[in-house]
Amino acid sequence: MDFEAARIKMVDNQIRTTDVTSHAVLSAFLSVPREEFVPDRMKALAYIDTDVELSDEPAIERRYLMEPSPMAKLLQLATIAKSDRVLEIGSGTGYGAAILAQLADTVVALESDGALAAQASETLARLGYSSVVVVNGDLEQGHTAAAPYDVIFVHGAVEMVPSALCEQLAEGGRLVAVVGAGNASRARLFLRESGKTSERLAFNTAVKPLPGFRLSREFVF
Repeated sequence: MDFEAARIKMVDNQIRTTDVTSHAVLSAFLSVPREEFVPDRMKALAYIDTDVELSDEPAIERRYLMEPSPMAKLLQLATIAKSDRVLEIGSGTGYGAAILAQLADTVVALESDGALAAQASETLARLGYSSVVVVNGDLEQGHTAAAPYDVIFVHGAVEMVPSALCEQLAEGGRLVAVVGAGNASRARLFLRESGKTSERLAFNTAVKPLPGFRLSREFVF
């Protein structure tokens, strides 16, 4: 399979057509070999227009590589600068971190699943993404050791964004996430200013969920 041709088609047919105009974002998606970050059995489907399953092991929750279009739109929404320090929440096998490495100065890729974190470390190192550090830890808690961050990118849908993540944003920092479930979810931009966080709706989308990040359920009597 000609992966380079598939990569170009992905950008032209899936990303450019959904109002992604950032040259930096488009270039990042053109340069990172998506097929290197999916299981061998999925390589031929690496560039399809949907979320790609990263593991089917019954012992862990299903994990996915986000569909290219909403991922690119979220990254464009974050307006990442080359000087930025970025935290990725739910790095999976490292594809998002590789894209972010093209856009930012340094990237902390946080992953709760030890096997996926190890795989991400190996693949990123092999491909030469030296500005990325992979950390195995609780996604909802973020990674305070390297905070504050200019950008936090949440790689998957969540029911809520914990305050712990927003508090790890630098002044003027941005957090982008898809909040909600299924077709009712929306991309949101969170801004940190004067020690407070505001948010605004960006666009409707539907991506696969990250484990955790659930709203507390209230008992009804």
